[in-house]
Amino acid sequence: MKLDKYTVTSGEKFKLKEHDPGDTGDYRSKAEAVRAMADNIERMKVLQDKLYAQNEYALLIIIQAMDAAGKDGLIEHVMSGVNPQGCQVVSFKQPTSEDLDHDYLWRIAKNLPERGRIGIFNRSHYEDVLVVRVHNLIEGSQMPDRLLDPSIWKQRFRQIRNFETYLFENGIIPIKLFLNVSKEEQRQRFLARIEDPAKNWKFSAGDVAERGHWNDYMDAFEDAIQHTATKEAPWHVIPADKKWYARLLASEIIVDTLENLHLEYPRLNEAELASLEECRTMLLNEKS
Repeated sequence: MKLDKYTVTSGEKFKLKEHDPGDTGDYRSKAEAVRAMADNIERMKVLQDKLYAQNEYALLIIIQAMDAAGKDGLIEHVMSGVNPQGCQVVSFKQPTSEDLDHDYLWRIAKNLPERGRIGIFNRSHYEDVLVVRVHNLIEGSQMPDRLLDPSIWKQRFRQIRNFETYLFENGIIPIKLFLNVSKEEQRQRFLARIEDPAKNWKFSAGDVAERGHWNDYMDAFEDAIQHTATKEAPWHVIPADKKWYARLLASEIIVDTLENLHLEYPRLNEAELASLEECRTMLLNEKS
């Protein structure tokens, strides 16, 4: 699969309206995509094992989207084949009082994955240039008033770029996924949550209120992608109206990233191999 059309490494010319939320690439059926994703899951299982064994790199998957875009389902399906011991999921919700007593990257940094592990952020530091910006929550922050001027968003974009470059240069590889769902598809998914008693718990009246800020959110997402897409930490704009295609595309991106790390199982030196052979001999000669 060609991933270039979904990958943004330099955001200067990025326009969100040029990306169709209903795109399904060369795939015309869910069944075809599910088969392809099953292959990716098997490949990912082997690659994760090598990542864990090599213990040099870490993978950080950052997922941002509007409500009902399919973040939880994507995590559940795409990561279904990985070893839970080598994977961690962190959901970033409204900051706690402790979070607010620190800089906005503090809670992010303390939840970064260890080497050898895959970390998944369900929302992330980007909330501080999205929901905080759309609702002007920065005014209620505990930052000094002299720092709260219109340039703060460009400052944060610069800080985020520098932070993600720092991660990359320390072997923590960012994969940033924006699930691009249409407003109409979101409406249909909200209605489905209301009409299905088993999904009522997923719906909040606040979700509908947030739809009133749709255009503001789209502008904020576009601005964030324009200013934080880099070669080291590109954005992947994933069409999300068809969940099966979004999941396939995400699995393809993750596998492609892992394969480009050229992961290998650790190789033992001569002394270690000799010790291994000695242990083998002892076990074979052991009396029952």
